[in-house]
Amino acid sequence: MFPGGSGDIGLGLDGSIRHGENFVVRTRELWNQRHYAILIPDTVNSLNLRGHRSSASYERIIEDLLTFAQQEKTGPVFLLGTSQGAIAAANGAAHAPPTALAGVVLSEAVSVMGGSKETVFSATPQDIHAPVLIVANHTDRCNVAPPQEASPIAASMTGSSDVQILRVTGGSTLSKKTCGSLSPHGYFGIEDDVITKISAWMETKLR
Repeated sequence: MFPGGSGDIGLGLDGSIRHGENFVVRTRELWNQRHYAILIPDTVNSLNLRGHRSSASYERIIEDLLTFAQQEKTGPVFLLGTSQGAIAAANGAAHAPPTALAGVVLSEAVSVMGGSKETVFSATPQDIHAPVLIVANHTDRCNVAPPQEASPIAASMTGSSDVQILRVTGGSTLSKKTCGSLSPHGYFGIEDDVITKISAWMETKLR
């Protein structure tokens, strides 16, 4: 799972996390309760990943993460990225071998060019062959991830024969910024409902 923002979750040697507000980070126990093993990468030396997630160098990191996940033999592998992290998930999926992934989930994907100078369209989405779920919250007011862009994102994935859009509504706002984690952009207050719907889609790819 790939968090948004800078990507820095502040992972300590003891497993503690300093920056745990991001959707995929704060909901990891909800995924565990649904019997999913979760892998969330941190950055190296607090490197800011903005502008790097669609790069070839970061794709190689994702390739290593996929290899590690497959070696763990916990089951089929999905890539899930939220906001800026959706760029990383798309990049990894675009370069993964055809049988490597059970699916990819892009939630509130950055689709409008902003300060990071990259979007999900920078990650060659046309090269993704795995099943794709695009999650878009109608209540999201993040200027670089407007929910109406879900359809253009789906249309760009010409290499996949299975692309679906999950539209949700709701969420509360605690963050000061509309693109903050504790806002509709990060499904704050509707986490369980969103995860239930995403996991239901994932289950269909395991049959």
